[in-house]
Amino acid sequence: MARAWRGDRRFLALATLPLLFSIQQLLEGLVWRSGAIGDVAGIARYSLGYMFFSWLAWPVWVPFATYFLEPARRRPLYLVFAIAGGVLGGLQYVPYFIHESWLVTRFLTHAISYQGVQLLDLVIGREATYAIYLIVVIGPLLLSTERDAKLFGVLVSLVLVTTYAFFQFAYVSVFCFGGALMSLYLVWRPFSSGRTGHDAGRTLRLPARAVASTEGRSG
Repeated sequence: MARAWRGDRRFLALATLPLLFSIQQLLEGLVWRSGAIGDVAGIARYSLGYMFFSWLAWPVWVPFATYFLEPARRRPLYLVFAIAGGVLGGLQYVPYFIHESWLVTRFLTHAISYQGVQLLDLVIGREATYAIYLIVVIGPLLLSTERDAKLFGVLVSLVLVTTYAFFQFAYVSVFCFGGALMSLYLVWRPFSSGRTGHDAGRTLRLPARAVASTEGRSG
């Protein structure tokens, strides 16, 4: 994050993702702790905090972060993604405050299952809801013109496939945990380039004529 701030600030929102993921994982740790001591109110409170990230933060923040990386002509598409994510997340998350029984937290042997009733179950069904969710969250990354954002999208897609194949019993928890692990790529990437200061998070692209001129002088 600090390197993005000192360098190319277009990457700042994307660089914030590891921090946001760490907060979500901290909340799940508090869910585990509350379950261990039998704190029912704590389970409900921290589960709501955890699902805030799942239903609202990721569908809005990911397209929002990618928006700043794109050329002006492509930005309206990412704005549509962010708005769609906000509408979807709001419809799914806000009802938890009205119907407390809709969010059910179950403790499994090595995972937590977040289940219950979802508003859009009554409208388009859960499969369609999740399909829209994944398009809104992963789509902006895969469609990005920035290589690092696209690669991060590929990593998250691999997490999705793994979750679907092996961890459907706790898909929300596993998918978000996998996303948190993959976000470490965003931490590692600026340091891997060996650039510091204003060069961090920025790739210098010379116009073709400038490259040709440079090559001519070196010859």
